[in-house]
Amino acid sequence: MSAVKRIAVLTGGGDAPGLNAVIRAVVKSACNAGLEVVGLEDSFDGLLDPSRTRPLTPRDVTGIIRLGGTILGTTNHGDPFAYPAEVAGGKVDYSDRVVETFHQMRLDALVAIGGDGTLGIAHRFFLKGIPVVGVPKTIDNDIFGTTTCFGFDTAVSFAADAIDRLHTTAEAHKRVMVVEVMGRYAGWIALHAGVAGGADVILMPEIPFDIDAAAAHISHRDALGAKFSIVVVAEGATPLGGSRVLQEAAKAGHVERLGGIGVQVAEALAVKTGKDTRSVVLGHLQRGGAPTAFDRVLATRLGGKAVELLQRGVFGKMVANHPPDIVPVPLADVVGRTRTVPLDYDLLTTARAIGISFGER
Repeated sequence: MSAVKRIAVLTGGGDAPGLNAVIRAVVKSACNAGLEVVGLEDSFDGLLDPSRTRPLTPRDVTGIIRLGGTILGTTNHGDPFAYPAEVAGGKVDYSDRVVETFHQMRLDALVAIGGDGTLGIAHRFFLKGIPVVGVPKTIDNDIFGTTTCFGFDTAVSFAADAIDRLHTTAEAHKRVMVVEVMGRYAGWIALHAGVAGGADVILMPEIPFDIDAAAAHISHRDALGAKFSIVVVAEGATPLGGSRVLQEAAKAGHVERLGGIGVQVAEALAVKTGKDTRSVVLGHLQRGGAPTAFDRVLATRLGGKAVELLQRGVFGKMVANHPPDIVPVPLADVVGRTRTVPLDYDLLTTARAIGISFGER
């Protein structure tokens, strides 16, 4: 057994429904095992400034399982290895200071909850001697090594509900409605929400699309008497021979911000089909609100397993959902890789069989 007695927990990257459920499970599991828990505010910033920390007890996490967001706060640009600053060409390496602060706070281990960026930072700190266990988080569902991430089910449920609502106005006005959903590099949300919501066309990053093929599918539906169509587009979808549409290029310490593909697709379809076409961007609405029951349960299982690994002295791992089990996988095998929708994925095959177009020639 490990000598771990005092652990820290942080949340990094974009928020996702279920983060608080993970925090709750970590705190309750750890405290029930006699461990102390310290919450680090705003991701790794809490290890750059010890004043941004606080003890967490079961009382502090009572009732938070149903809440979206994160009680610890988060940030997309808190990489201590390349922290935004007006020195050293705009970035400075504070990683040694983080390690020093970690030991000064008498911490024995760290639970890092986040996506690929956060897990990558956690792995680098593991290599610098900090005992770490990672918990995967992304509504895009694209973290390698796990079959499902908490937050994904909530995002899909919201997107499917939005598509249901758009069906009524699309049918009433005989319009084409284009719905842009999240999905930078993977089309998991677009595919699952599109199928659940009865979409007619789904455009996703894994399959570069031909806008003429999508328009032809809509015109064919029109000729058969279906005077409206629903098109679901992942924000990272790209046309054949084209590139992703950027809302904002990458800046120091930030990643590029995607957005606008839905508008472009809608404008092109309006010209090519002659139909009244509108676009809707769901954006951050997909991140908000209470997590679904599925995500609450998954997040709780992941948080509990993370504490179990710490107690066993198993570090440098990510807890992963491999149904029916939660298992440890090496962080080294996970970071820097993206889990995209396989082209032979069964739901993709079924979607084609029921007549959904993916804009293929």
